[in-house]
Amino acid sequence: MASTNSFSSYGSVAKTFHWLTALLIFTALPLGWIADNLAYAVLHAPTAPSEAEIARAARIFSLHKTVGVTVFFVALARIVWAFTQTKPGLLNADNKPEAFAAETVHWLLYGSLVLVPLTGWVHHAATEGFAPILWPFGQNLPFVPKSTIVAEVTGVLHWLFMWTLVGALVLHVAGALKHHVIDKDSTLRRMLPGGSDAPEPPRQHHSLVPAVAAVAVWALALTGGWVSGEFAREADDDDADVQLAEVQSDWQVQNGTLTITISQLGSPVTGSFSDWTAAIAFDEPTDPGPAGSAEVTIAIGSLSLGTVTEQAMGADFFDNAQFPTAQFTADLFRTESGYEARGPLTIRDKTIDITLPFSLDLQDGTATMAGSVDLNRLDFDVGTSQPTEDSLGFTVTVTVELAASRGQ
Repeated sequence: MASTNSFSSYGSVAKTFHWLTALLIFTALPLGWIADNLAYAVLHAPTAPSEAEIARAARIFSLHKTVGVTVFFVALARIVWAFTQTKPGLLNADNKPEAFAAETVHWLLYGSLVLVPLTGWVHHAATEGFAPILWPFGQNLPFVPKSTIVAEVTGVLHWLFMWTLVGALVLHVAGALKHHVIDKDSTLRRMLPGGSDAPEPPRQHHSLVPAVAAVAVWALALTGGWVSGEFAREADDDDADVQLAEVQSDWQVQNGTLTITISQLGSPVTGSFSDWTAAIAFDEPTDPGPAGSAEVTIAIGSLSLGTVTEQAMGADFFDNAQFPTAQFTADLFRTESGYEARGPLTIRDKTIDITLPFSLDLQDGTATMAGSVDLNRLDFDVGTSQPTEDSLGFTVTVTVELAASRGQ
């Protein structure tokens, strides 16, 4: 059997690509369905999920993502090969509507085989969360930021394109069976391994109209997603969320970030709190000693922590419903080597004295500070259902950076 195509048959390379792609797709789809169900069970469990349950969901998701990336590269190689080859003619070219439908479905298949894994890969790269791709590359992509908006949009696109792919697959398989069982022609047999006795197809002209029709189908899928509200960002209507009021402060925070970094299945995941306040009193001492005070209030519900945000709000973790805020009341000190904020930190119903070292730069009435401290989550009863570091590390790194100006 020849490796290249002819007008009447497919070569061995095209057949290999076809059946390899089929194997990968029919592996990725059920893995994705199982992973979605396991993740939903973990995130919406009435009790805290065990480490084994989290690890199982992450493992299936990792396999799904890894197979998906493989589909992407195989599909690209298959498309490149197809464009270098003679396109075997349709055996039913005289049936214009059926031929048009067949070519449109082929365009949908080729495009979806790229769009589905690509949007999934971009979604993964834009998301902070667990379940890494098992390839030695691929956790991040050039020009793809860690962004909730990008992750949400590409997640919806991945879902819409996946259903487009499923529809095209159903039509493709149904068409092949129709040719084999009803028409009793060689359409299916000429894609099976080995040689085929396919007759010479009638002369035909391939136009780009089916490709345009495929683009129209994708456009309809996107329009349907938009009209149905799939692209609308989910509003957090949790009654336990609080909106922090402004506080009186000698120093007014102009801008700043408050982030935490955890280790999920050995990979770092960084999230940030969008709502927090700081009441700061500070006077620069000439010698090491007391320098002022700071009272920081954090709205726990404002945390964005990638794919594990909802889990972090649960009763076994921050328990946002019962403990909507965290508090840090600190005395500020100048030391021989820098500055420190010392005082009690309250998370949930646990209060522990901590020391946060920080750097400080004072320029023309503006103070710029940066500091970080490592905490042990178990000290605050966070994630007690995961008493080991198999899925969630003990250490949580808290980092704060801000610029503040002295009030008038």
